[in-house]
Amino acid sequence: MRIAFLGLGHMGLPMAKNLAAAGHDVVGFDVFPAAVDTALDAGLAVTLSAQAAVDGADVVITMFQSGAQVIAAYRGAGGDGLVDVAPPGTLFIDCSTISVEEAQEAHRIAEIAGHRSLDAPVSGGVVGAENATLAFMVGGSDVDFESARPILEAMGRRVVHCGGAGLGQAAKVCNNMILAVSQIAVAEAFVLGERLGLTHQALFDVASNASGQCWALTTNCPVPGPVPTSPANRDYQPGFAGALMNKDLGLAEQAIASTGVDARMGMLAREIYKEFADGAGAGQDFSGIINTIREDA
Repeated sequence: MRIAFLGLGHMGLPMAKNLAAAGHDVVGFDVFPAAVDTALDAGLAVTLSAQAAVDGADVVITMFQSGAQVIAAYRGAGGDGLVDVAPPGTLFIDCSTISVEEAQEAHRIAEIAGHRSLDAPVSGGVVGAENATLAFMVGGSDVDFESARPILEAMGRRVVHCGGAGLGQAAKVCNNMILAVSQIAVAEAFVLGERLGLTHQALFDVASNASGQCWALTTNCPVPGPVPTSPANRDYQPGFAGALMNKDLGLAEQAIASTGVDARMGMLAREIYKEFADGAGAGQDFSGIINTIREDA
């Protein structure tokens, strides 16, 4: 298939490269010249505009920073929106993390223009994007999901159809709220263990094989040593930055407010990560929250 991939950042570029490696004709674009240069250096075909990438595409994949950007790109101005340029019946797959309402609006815009549409946010971070082991949470029709499955499987290990339009984003919001709460809990446990005299390795060996086992511990361990591939061993260079976790918890906060759920742990995690992202944590991996916990202690 000819795939237009728009958004060639830390996540988008390796995802696009995996599609090309699977044999698809991938053409990319990014609004940032540095990202375009990096894509060219990586051997990916790029165009001078999003419209040029989308012209003639079978599939359009977007990986943007916000829902406003997705909707603006779909709509465009004066007939230059992505939905205006794409051939009739193009499959639009938005892999950005945006609100449920924004995802549903993107679906509506695409479908009114005669296209097919899915929201398909991802989990797994940069490492998952590079290794094609991402998890995709997909919202849209059964038919469109089955059409997209081979494409998504070229970039990920787990592809789950969550229901209709916007429900992929609903699953992502819930998943990342769990992740934020668990990452804070793991960090607090390691700081407590330090004060009690436990070595990091001893606590890891116990918790990773007991009821405390979770991804925030066994993959994203917040201390150097026990998990050599975790960001803690790279001075917290981000696999998933604190600013992005704060953004996702902002989406969770909106969803909590709209549904009236009494999500006290989720809201506390939002408060903690907002403070983290407002400071030095914006450009660090979100597991760097352990340093804030140590300082506050």
